[in-house]
Amino acid sequence: MGLKEEKRGQVTIFIIIALLIIGIAIAIYFLIPRAETGTTFDVKNPNAFLQSCLEDNVNNIIDTLSLKGGSIDPENYFLYQGEKIEYLCYTNEYYKTCIIQQPLLKQHIEAEIKKNIVDDVQACFNSLENNYKNQGYNVNLQDGKTVVELLPKRVAINFEDYILTITKGGTEKYDSLNVVLNNNLYELTSIVNSIIDWESAYGDAETTTYMAYYKDLKVEKRVQQDGTKIYVLTDRNTGKQFRFASRSVAWPPGFSS
Repeated sequence: MGLKEEKRGQVTIFIIIALLIIGIAIAIYFLIPRAETGTTFDVKNPNAFLQSCLEDNVNNIIDTLSLKGGSIDPENYFLYQGEKIEYLCYTNEYYKTCIIQQPLLKQHIEAEIKKNIVDDVQACFNSLENNYKNQGYNVNLQDGKTVVELLPKRVAINFEDYILTITKGGTEKYDSLNVVLNNNLYELTSIVNSIIDWESAYGDAETTTYMAYYKDLKVEKRVQQDGTKIYVLTDRNTGKQFRFASRSVAWPPGFSS
């Protein structure tokens, strides 16, 4: 009798453990999908997918060109701390004011961003199509053109004339596809344009004037031996920088201004 009671007790324990395991499995099944809904593919929001897919790469490109004077691979540059810093105003003569090298700096930066995200854009749209197909949708994507704009406090990437049509039961069409990043590159570019205007007109710019007006901005001017000046604009809130070079009204070695 003792052995039978012991076996019954063991069986009861196994049943309880089995029920607990089943209960935990059911809880995981119902709870985990709900916890992940914020990160899974949303068929109703292709813009959110494109934002997630492109955001990091675009930010990396912006950071890189900002540290190099507005170009990913500068052609006319000063080598500063092992980095190529583009001359935005330059003369190779002494005593002469510089000539602005990028008169349309904003448009140049927009073109640089666009040129360097071409492959990323294609890859993200391919991935977007595959996600819909994996959900059982028929997909038709009409290609258009990518337009990059520096706007106040943001960088906008608009996919003009792109039309995404998905069909499963009904048909949905999306034709306002875009990615928007919070960024002050527009404002920094405006300040850089002001500095190089002063450099080209008078051979120098007073950094304290900009810091007095823009309280969240630090502006440094680091003069090099050949008369080149490296301007460093730093956002005090984010630590993000824009650096560029200028050589204007340079003096020969042994002379000082």
